[in-house]
Amino acid sequence: MKRLAVIDNAIDHSTYNPIRHWKICLETDFDIFKATSRQFPDTRDFTHIILTGSEASILQREKWVYDEIDLVKEAAERGVALLGSCYGHQLLAVALAGPHHVQRCANPEIGWISITINREDDFLGDERSAFCFSSHLDEVKELSDEFLVFASSDLCKVQGFRLRNQPIWGLQIHPEMNMNEAKWYLKKRVENKHEPLQLFQVAMNSQPRDSGLIHQVVKNFLG
Repeated sequence: MKRLAVIDNAIDHSTYNPIRHWKICLETDFDIFKATSRQFPDTRDFTHIILTGSEASILQREKWVYDEIDLVKEAAERGVALLGSCYGHQLLAVALAGPHHVQRCANPEIGWISITINREDDFLGDERSAFCFSSHLDEVKELSDEFLVFASSDLCKVQGFRLRNQPIWGLQIHPEMNMNEAKWYLKKRVENKHEPLQLFQVAMNSQPRDSGLIHQVVKNFLG
């Protein structure tokens, strides 16, 4: 029997609400845990755990982040299926590869970007180019051969990875954010004058393009 937990890493739901995004695309019930309140699941009680994005930087880690890193290590040892999106993707890399495998982006990706699905892992489906929403200022870099990197973009070499031989995936993109939710998020970022403001403004005025990768993600993660 599958049992899913979603760890909410958001700081301010009035600007960014990942639980709402996941509720739209998941076709199953799940338990919610608020990381910033240091609420975390017992890894013995769940078969699958999703780590959401966050407005926080993975490079500035508060106590709750270290608690979540410990949880990821424990869950991986138990064979729990893990999926991290954006901040969650970076947190997986910190926990399972080491903190030196994350860095500040030289060129942040904000808006609907093209990614290349480029390796044999079928988590995102066949090799091809696809569009998805992205918003990140930090990134994962230079993973060891323990990790299979199966997606990249022109500005970010590690858009998707899997820990080999384990059901653990990280995605830098936000496949769970549909076009309406992504436009709402950009609007809030611009209204609140969040930096890099110019990149949020450009993205808000750009043409949304989404290839629907979330359907493949949910199917393969929960399947």
